[in-house]
Amino acid sequence: MTSAISDNTLRGISRTFLAVSFTVISLAAFGGGFGVLANNPLLLKIHPYLFFVGFGNLAILLFNRYLTAAIYPELRIDPVRQRMFIGLVVLALVMVTIAVAADLPLLKAAAGLMLMGVVAVPLYEILTTLSVAKIWKEVSVRYYIFDVVFLLNANLGLFTLGLKEAFPDNGIIPFFVTQSAYFLGSSFPLSISVMGFLYAYAWRRTDRMELAKKLFSLWFYIFVGGVLYFLIVILMGDYLGMMLISHLLTFGVMALLYTFGVFLRNWFRDNFAHPALAFMLGGLAFLFATSAFGILNIYYAKGILFGSYPPIRGDKMWIYHSHTHSALLGWITLSFIGMIYIVLPAIQKAGDLELLHSGDPLEQLLDVRTMNRAFVQLSIILVAGVVLIGSFFSGQQLVLGMSGVVYAVAALMLLRNLIHDPVFDAGDKP
Repeated sequence: MTSAISDNTLRGISRTFLAVSFTVISLAAFGGGFGVLANNPLLLKIHPYLFFVGFGNLAILLFNRYLTAAIYPELRIDPVRQRMFIGLVVLALVMVTIAVAADLPLLKAAAGLMLMGVVAVPLYEILTTLSVAKIWKEVSVRYYIFDVVFLLNANLGLFTLGLKEAFPDNGIIPFFVTQSAYFLGSSFPLSISVMGFLYAYAWRRTDRMELAKKLFSLWFYIFVGGVLYFLIVILMGDYLGMMLISHLLTFGVMALLYTFGVFLRNWFRDNFAHPALAFMLGGLAFLFATSAFGILNIYYAKGILFGSYPPIRGDKMWIYHSHTHSALLGWITLSFIGMIYIVLPAIQKAGDLELLHSGDPLEQLLDVRTMNRAFVQLSIILVAGVVLIGSFFSGQQLVLGMSGVVYAVAALMLLRNLIHDPVFDAGDKP
């Protein structure tokens, strides 16, 4: 496959993405855990910004581009630009951290504006390189392209949020621009990425490939359209509409969870226990929990105007926190760990995207010891995640904080586990 990058450059960039992104995730989890243990409002306030500003942008700007370029090689990867993206995202992370710590909302707005400019670059390149017909031809590419569009909108939310906090009496910015709205909008592109990946590397491999294509094409319209419709009915305060669309999405998630479980059982029986697939099954299980908590959240938020604080009855805030953390620490992080355990070893082995494009990235690329450690990592993350969510209900602050810290340590295990795998070492050799 034609590529504009050298083997070593792509390997190096993907390693940098791995190191920076999971350092950010761990810092966010440490911030939440220590924030609870030390009762530190600053850490509690800043830790979701770390996740969304840092990992949210890095995942779509770099990792999502690998997935898209693996399907359409004409979307060439520029190593200089990718390094620049990493640097600018880290700069935005520093800006937002200072903005929150020193109460400088205009600095937050500046970070959002800068990130909008950053995201506009690959979006423009994609839309001028691929025709609409070509985008729609590949189901997974539809998901990947909309990820970038949603990320641009999320950064617009960060920009307007900063302006609203700087000028609270200005009536130009709509009432629905809030921290919750920004975090909600930032989670959508990450979720859509996973859906496209699930189709590309799991369902498309089934014997009923044409049926899978039709169903995932339909799910694209239900999921993306449902999310957009959900935002509208939230703003309208339409309780019945919120309940209908949330239940429809939940039933879709249940179908995904069941069918992926069947796929996983057949895969493990006929091939080997791939930890990436187990991570993604765990992610789907947390997505089901996210959906269920979301429905409860709507039920108890009835009559509360969107944008008000708290967004739910005070005695039911554990539902809101369980909903958000099931999505972030469960669905999104677990799924991306699974995706990384597939994509990065394929890049390290080939030095380019060829294995993702026409090979078999689900073959056994990782050492047995690496895979065993990955399952240990998954077990720790699952236990820490479940305990963390249970702690919101029980109100045990010590357990909540400790589970956050344990989760952060388990997330960092990904770096040590992959970097020391033989396939990564082989990438260093000429």
